[in-house]
Parts: sequence; structure tokens; C-alpha cells
Amino acid sequence: MPNRQAAFPFALCILAFAPLKTAYAESNAPEPAKILKPFPEPAAIIDPSWLVPRQQAQLEAAQAYEVFCDFSFTDQLKVSGIEFRNRVVEDSAKDHIPVHYDHGNGLAVGDVDGDGRYDLYFTTQVGSNQLWRNLGGARFENHTTPSLELADRIGVSASFGDIDNDGDVDLYATAVRLGNQLLVNDGTGRFKDITEHSGTGWQAHSSSGEFFDYDNDGLLDLFVTNVGIYTKDETGTAAVDPTRLATGATYQYYRGFKDAFSGHLKPERAEQSTLFKNLGQRVFADVSHEAGLLDSSWSGDASPVDFNGDGWQDLYVLNMQGHDSYYENVAGQHFVKKSREVFPKTPWGSMGIKAFDYDNDGRLDLFVSDMHSDMSQPAGPWDEKLKSYIQYPDDFLRSEGLSIFGNAFYHHLDEGQFEEISDLIGAENYWPWGLSSGDLNADGWQDVFVASSMNYPFRYGINTVLLNDQGRGFLDSEFVLGVEPRRDGRTAQPWFALDCDEADLKHKRCEGQEGGLLVYGALGTRSSALFDVEGDGDLDIVTNEFNGVPLVLLSDLSQHRTVRYVEVVLVGKSSNRDGLGAMVAVEAGDQVYTQVQDGQSGYLSQSVYGLYFGLGEAAAVDRLTVRWPSGQEQTLDGPIQTNQRLTVEEP
Repeated sequence: MPNRQAAFPFALCILAFAPLKTAYAESNAPEPAKILKPFPEPAAIIDPSWLVPRQQAQLEAAQAYEVFCDFSFTDQLKVSGIEFRNRVVEDSAKDHIPVHYDHGNGLAVGDVDGDGRYDLYFTTQVGSNQLWRNLGGARFENHTTPSLELADRIGVSASFGDIDNDGDVDLYATAVRLGNQLLVNDGTGRFKDITEHSGTGWQAHSSSGEFFDYDNDGLLDLFVTNVGIYTKDETGTAAVDPTRLATGATYQYYRGFKDAFSGHLKPERAEQSTLFKNLGQRVFADVSHEAGLLDSSWSGDASPVDFNGDGWQDLYVLNMQGHDSYYENVAGQHFVKKSREVFPKTPWGSMGIKAFDYDNDGRLDLFVSDMHSDMSQPAGPWDEKLKSYIQYPDDFLRSEGLSIFGNAFYHHLDEGQFEEISDLIGAENYWPWGLSSGDLNADGWQDVFVASSMNYPFRYGINTVLLNDQGRGFLDSEFVLGVEPRRDGRTAQPWFALDCDEADLKHKRCEGQEGGLLVYGALGTRSSALFDVEGDGDLDIVTNEFNGVPLVLLSDLSQHRTVRYVEVVLVGKSSNRDGLGAMVAVEAGDQVYTQVQDGQSGYLSQSVYGLYFGLGEAAAVDRLTVRWPSGQEQTLDGPIQTNQRLTVEEP
């Protein structure tokens, strides 16, 4: 192991305390009739001063960090030109009930037009999904064509993948009850809807779509998770902009069951997730039964990963209310459930998942976030690193004592066995959603960004950045790196308006109030992607927020240290063209860095971009090895130049 003092002979963290501010985000909507007075409920939604002691404590602790953290992220949304706004249905706003609409939306990253820059596709529940084309220099332009809008379909997730191996990324987008859609790319960033032809237009309470080649025939198959029936047939009509008393444009949506959070107790509300096999010619077939992949858990996401190293992609399926499921792939013919054998205890309320090599031992570890356990009790800022003291009754949990009530981190041991070490390494946080891993400080160790917060009517929850302490644990660093506090110190924004004199007189927030109220809700992130937005050699962070505008967090790492990296782009031939499922090992100096090409980053999202390897102080790559899904192993001997995007084509 390299000597850390020798590797970083300069100051590791130079910290400046930036106090949190109490601030409202202004509503842009004019109110001609009534003056709306801000209404905080609870007050902590708007006043973030309770975070100050925690911020101070982290900054003080960071003085002893031995990892490099003398850099920061700055939200450059305005500079980027991105004007997308995520909007959510009324059940998460004025008519709030605890229903699964609150899971929000994902985003997908990929080079849609072949210009070598990664573009962004954002999804939303209300309004239109949007594609933002990367112009370079961290600037984007709206490139949304009508086929990509999927307007007012109560969108959920987005997944990029080359389904026909023609060299461009295609798109699968899920929705709530109104039908998922598959669109093919013509290579210029223009997409055509082929849902009916493809046979993938599933109509359910769909959540994520995972492209992977389960039978290694060189064609990407598709696994779609379906949550369960959490809406009624009754529809509602609501304002597109609920922060105005004047209704304006409206939309319709299916109202949620008030007892949706108990849906897992009602077998009649179960929905089976679906495995689609790619038959070629852009046609898919539902093979769930013949493949033995019959999963009816309340699942929001899943991850394909070859944990037993036999060359076939297995599948870990999250259950947001119960025990997760792990399915072992038997030679591409069928799946066998091995959950209890491999993962005896899993989080009860699993939400996010990411497989990566945490300690550079060449084996993939697994990080699973648990949001629903955190909903059982309120927690103060000093309790957020602790497991939940679950307050749900046993007949609601139905966990047979085999649940973890908080995040889980499975350290991969020999022979496909795992050890759960989340508390030992500091992998716990509060209200987590999607997970993204990447080497944020380019030291050769995978760090983690955890999208967090629960929004209205709860208090603000911080996003978490975990810097990897050379495989010995994670170091809380969101305040250190400027990810927290957010832009202008804000923790809340206008959520909806109420007329307490007339139309909304009986609303619970109008009790004891009169006139117009502008009710505020906490900000919060659902999904994220880590990639080099600017092309300056370091990783940036882009998010999709819940009922808000994105964060475009640009890193200044390259201004504070000499960054050495290599970005590996895979081009499959016998394997699927995206190389999904390939394992890449980079040898540099005395370290071996291993990553899997799975496109997984954030909740409800799948992307296609290169694998970023930070190399620490290594001057060159000594060897690069790719184990392709086809079974071929390819080796490139060095020295290979650093600070480049390296395209590796399968022989």
C-alpha cells in the first residue's frame, strides 16, 4: 500500500466555515388577488440553523482526514443553461398522503448524438421529460424533441442502452399506469417510439428499467421493476404550478391509496416485475416465467451483477418493504433464488443500490440504502448515523427477525460470501435514496454520493458525501466539499398555495390561518450521476431533485492537485456494444483498480458512459484487462498514457 504522506506532501484539507443561512426561495409566480404569506410547517423546514453544529463538527473532524479533500463542489446550474424543473403530483403536495409517488424520478446520462460529450435526460411526473445536449464547457441546450417529452405520463425512470448494437444509445422510460416506452436513436439524438413493435409497453406501477445481457448472446435484455398497486382508479385534476392560487394549466393523475404504505400486506395489490428477452430486430419477449424470475416484491430498483464470478449476470432486486431478493443466473437459462443463502439479512426498506470495489481487492462489494426504515421515527441531526429504532409492529414488518433497519454494506469475501459492515465503516445516513460511486478526489478509491431528504411535510435532510479512507472506512464530507449547505443556504422552497378564506378553508394547514398561504417544503434529491461534465479531468455531480431544479455540482479538484486518471470506454463486438457486464481492471503503480460496467448510478436511472479510474500519483497505467460478457479476456500492456479517454474494442 502506498505511503499516504509521500503521496500527498501538502495540506490535505483547507477549510473555511460557511454559516448556514435562513432563507426563502422566492416563487416566480405573480399573485394578482392575494398576498401569500410564507408558512413553515415545521419551522425547521425553512430555518436550517439546527445544521450549524453538525457542520462545524464535520469541518473540525476533517482536520484529521488523511484523504485529499482540499477541493470543493459549486452548484453551477445557472451557468449550465439547464432550465428543467421536476414537478410532482398533488398527492405529494397539497393533498399529501404517504404514497409511492414520493419516490420521484431518475435521470440518464449518455452521448446521444455521438459528439463525444455526455448528454442528460431528466424525467418528471408532471410536465415533460427533457433531453439536454452537452455543448462542452459545462453548458447545455434543450434538445427535447416531441417523442422524448412523454408529457404528463407520470414518469418515473430513464435507462440508456444500445438495444440494437448500432452504436448509439436508445432509451427506455417507465411511467405509472400510462405505459412504459422504448425509443430508438437514429444516431443524431433523435428518437423514434417503437414501444408497440418491441413488446415492452408494460402498463403498471413501474419503477426502474435495467438493461443487461442475462444470456450473453450479445443483445441487451431488460428487467423492469414494478412496485405494486398504490393508486386507485379514481383520477384527480390539479394545477401544474400549485404555488399559485390562480389555477392555470392542469393535469390529471391517479389518486393514491391512503393506505398505500401497507400495500405489501395485501396480496391483491402485488405486481410482478418483468424480464424481457431481446430477440433481435428490436423485439422483446416476456420470459419471466420460463426464466424463473417471478418477483412480486414491492421493488423500486434492482442491479445486475455477477457476484459468484461465473460469467453470468445475477440480479439483486430491492424490496422497499421486506426482504430483498437475490437471483443467481444459471448459465443464462434460468434464475435460482439464493437470497437467504447469500444475504441472510437485508435492509427492510431498501431504496438504492450500487456494486463497486470498496477496498481494491478485486471483488465487487454491495451498498444498499434503506429509506423506509427511517420513516418509522423522527431523528435529530446527531442520530442520522445510527440505525433506526424501528417502531413498526411485527405484523406490519413481516421480517421474521431477518431485517436490517438502516443501510447495509456487504463486504465481498472469498467464494461469493459477504459480511455486513455498514456500521463499522460509517455507511449509515438518514432518508437515503439513490447511490452513486466514483473517485471524487482521484486518489484511486471509490467514494459515494447518497441522494437524500424526504421533502414536504418533513424537515430537510442533507445529501451525503462519503470519501473512501483507502478501504478502511468512509469519512463524512458533504460540508467539507461544499455539497452542503446548498445554493444560498436554502433548505426549502414554495410547495403549494392555499386560500384560507375560500377554496381551501378546510385544509389542515389553514387551521387558525386566514388569507393566502404559501406553504414551504424541504428540498431533496432523488437521483444522481457522477461524470466529468466540464472535461477537465475530475468527476462532477448532477442530480434530479424532487419537485425542484437540478443540482449541477462542478468540482474544482483539477485546480488544487495534479489529477491523473483514465476513462475507459468499452465497445463490444461479440458482447453487447455497451459492454454492460464487463469487468475492467487497471494496474497502476502498486495498485489494481477494478470496476464493473453496469451503467448504475443513482435511483431509477441507468446511464452509458466511460469508467473513470482515478490513479493517485501513478504516472502511467501499467496494464489494463477487460473480461467481456462473451467470456473473452483482453489485456492491454502499458505504459498507457494517463488523462485520456481510452476506447477499448472487443477483439
